[in-house]
Amino acid sequence: MMIGMMLPSAMPMIVLQFRIARKSRIQGRSVAPTVVFTAGYLLVRSAFSLVVTIAQGALVDLALVTRAMTSGSAMMASGVLVVAGLYQWTPQKRACLEHCRTPKTFLTRYWRPGTRGALLLGLRHGAYCVGCCWALMGVLFAVGVMNLAWVATIAIFVLVEKTAPFGPWTGRIAGAALAAFGLVTLTSE
Repeated sequence: MMIGMMLPSAMPMIVLQFRIARKSRIQGRSVAPTVVFTAGYLLVRSAFSLVVTIAQGALVDLALVTRAMTSGSAMMASGVLVVAGLYQWTPQKRACLEHCRTPKTFLTRYWRPGTRGALLLGLRHGAYCVGCCWALMGVLFAVGVMNLAWVATIAIFVLVEKTAPFGPWTGRIAGAALAAFGLVTLTSE
């Protein structure tokens, strides 16, 4: 599910890497296939998914998340919303988002030749993408891990945040709304 949510927002980078690789092959230079880059990206996303799955199991054991994958604690849900909202305003979020929003700059800075270079590029891009949206993924623990409406909303939001000209401000506004909602929910208990 995590890969299905996040792969669309990585498509600008994947398409650009594909175009560069294709042009290089036409010019007679050997370049690793785009699938190697994508595999690196998916490896990081899969590792993050594993960590989240382990955390989910621990939260179920602690009765903070129910077996139906909904929040079992209003306090935990409020805390997650506040943390996710505040993270949208941090320098770390901005730095990771900048790498995800500027594929040409990212590729110019980190491109290395060969299969190893493509794999490392995919791993690095995946790490920046996780750094960009880990807190938003955490929101699912507050609103329901299997809530498809929220899954789709977050996936679309991440895509807009990474690709639209107004994306960074959308993230900050949503962050303020998440934090406010979390605080309101916490104080209404």
